[in-house]
Amino acid sequence: MKKKSLPLFTFIAFATLSINTQAAIFITPKAPSINAAAYIVLDHNSGVVIAANKPDKKRSPASLTKLMTAYVVFQLIKDGRVSLNDEVRISKKAWKTGGSKSFVEVGKTIPLETLLKGMIIQSGNDSAVALAEHIAGTEGTFATYMNEYAKELGMTNSRFENASGLPHKNQHTTARDITILASATIRDFPQFYEWYSQKEFTYHGIKQPNRNKLLWSDHTVDGLKTGHTKKAGYNLVASAKRVGMRLISAVLGSTSAQARAAQTQTILDYGFRFFETQEINKIDQKIAISGSTKTEIKVGFEAPQTITLSRGQYKLTQQVIELDADLTAPINAGDNIGHLIIKFEGKNIAELPVIALENAPKAGFFSRMLDKIKF
Repeated sequence: MKKKSLPLFTFIAFATLSINTQAAIFITPKAPSINAAAYIVLDHNSGVVIAANKPDKKRSPASLTKLMTAYVVFQLIKDGRVSLNDEVRISKKAWKTGGSKSFVEVGKTIPLETLLKGMIIQSGNDSAVALAEHIAGTEGTFATYMNEYAKELGMTNSRFENASGLPHKNQHTTARDITILASATIRDFPQFYEWYSQKEFTYHGIKQPNRNKLLWSDHTVDGLKTGHTKKAGYNLVASAKRVGMRLISAVLGSTSAQARAAQTQTILDYGFRFFETQEINKIDQKIAISGSTKTEIKVGFEAPQTITLSRGQYKLTQQVIELDADLTAPINAGDNIGHLIIKFEGKNIAELPVIALENAPKAGFFSRMLDKIKF
């Protein structure tokens, strides 16, 4: 389809700014190299991947699995199928589960909220199994829920076989997939996401710390989860927010708990230092319409749009609206009518969908004929 461009003058004014008529220089260094099997860092709001190495390599998730276990429970709470106040009976299987523990006792009933916090903050495998059994009867059936939600979220390279993350030959995820899950958790359940920043949790008189060391060393980090097995190595999914920008990172297969924390800090610092999130709420623009009772209509976005650019780049961009050719009534509010093209030094760096914000009813026959002559 042919397009026609409409200058967006309110934005283009920024592009004329210069110092001594010299062009702005942007130097964005290469992403850091870290000693891990895979990693990724992305902008939570735009979804743009800032840096990555082997982001789609399948890896054992270890306790990162509990991010999906928690997401399923959060969804079922939202749907009213379970409650934070549910009393969960601890089975012998849950009690005997090895690895990290919340130290729940067989035969006792514990509030679901307590088990959730024990799983999220202490990484209790026993809590994870107890939650799975309460919701689905068996851990195996609960894994079906996990895989269905993973599919809905677009985690195309992940499969879950248990709720705890204990080793299983068929259980795997990727750095990209696990950040998709982390981003969905932050977006969909902010009220529960706060628990991922809690530094310690006490149950049955036993106080245990959160294993995410960055919660102590970087005040901008507010989640999410660590994981470790011999097969997986040391994993860490983290999120931090600085000056209105939220980044999510995943480091998989690192060599130690100290290394995964340092590597995560390195890639987060890289993202914040050299990139920025820019939100575009609206465009104050009207376009002419042919064959309508109106001569022009307002256009804009269905919702605020977010892009990720090199830090300081946005104010030097040019923006134009590229309209679908021959826009003729009737046009309904919400119809796609073109794109906002964002350019830097003549190259397109972003393209955002533009819709009609009001109706353009079809005019009568003679009015349409006059419009055709005018156009």
